[in-house]
Amino acid sequence: MPDTQSDKARLRAELRRRRKGLGPVEQEAAASAVADHIEQLPGWSNAHRIALYFAADGEIDTAALGARGRATGKQLYLPVIRDDDSLVFARWDNDTPLQPNRYGIPEPPASSSRCEARALDIIFMPLVGWDRRGGRLGMGGGFYDRSLKGREGAVLVGLAHSCQEVEQVPLDPWDARLDYIATEAALHVCRG
Repeated sequence: MPDTQSDKARLRAELRRRRKGLGPVEQEAAASAVADHIEQLPGWSNAHRIALYFAADGEIDTAALGARGRATGKQLYLPVIRDDDSLVFARWDNDTPLQPNRYGIPEPPASSSRCEARALDIIFMPLVGWDRRGGRLGMGGGFYDRSLKGREGAVLVGLAHSCQEVEQVPLDPWDARLDYIATEAALHVCRG
């Protein structure tokens, strides 16, 4: 009987090693190329509320994507970790002061307006590994999976490096599947 958690842990270690092996020039070029590819995303031009994240551990930086969103009048949101380890998304304006959460990741303060995942148009998600069927391997905390259970409406887009692609991500029944993956090479459609 396969042990999905062990498979995920082994795969996560290997893919994080690959991702961390990319230098600053490669990381910056990848972030810029991903932002270019996002403009091909169906619904991007009409999207009003989009969720980003602050990159850590070699993840695709969303600064260029956020700048393009702001330039076209989109409202930006960042994930905020709740006490139950689910996420709510908080409005992030240019002048919003950010505060580190328990993991040191910047979040908008409690005074920022909140939005549930189902009210967003697009959610851009970090990941450690991905496959072309929309399988996503995260860092292992399950924050996005808990928050997207039974979600409706929001398009889920993973942002990744091509070197993070695998044949098949080991999935559990509760794992959220992605609609698209944007890499430095292309925008991949994962669902019809």
